[in-house]
Amino acid sequence: MIVAVDPSDPTPAYQQIRQQIARMVAAGTLQPGAQLPTIRQLALDLQLAKGTVARAYESLLRDGVVEAAGRRGTVVAPPAGVLAAEEVAEELLEVARALAVRARQLGADDQQVSAAVEAARRELG
Repeated sequence: MIVAVDPSDPTPAYQQIRQQIARMVAAGTLQPGAQLPTIRQLALDLQLAKGTVARAYESLLRDGVVEAAGRRGTVVAPPAGVLAAEEVAEELLEVARALAVRARQLGADDQQVSAAVEAARRELG
């Protein structure tokens, strides 16, 4: 697993880690059951504080992207399964709200937001 943190990027390091791992899972690069590096190892590799990596992993755990597997450490979670249409709509609305808030904070207009969503979809294939 290759994760890099760009110090010139204004996105916090833990968010960069979280986003990259989430993208790899969504794209199928990291398969369900794949073991992630330990917090200590990834922090050492990236020359970051352990708390920064822990924060990224905690966010991924909350989002259901990864799960704690006891002695196996942190692994990619299995797919959540098929959700009912209303559950999908609720999840999408929650994600869209978060995107709308962040877009407003960045001063992005609707066209920029739409372009970013489309670019992300293309990245996932």
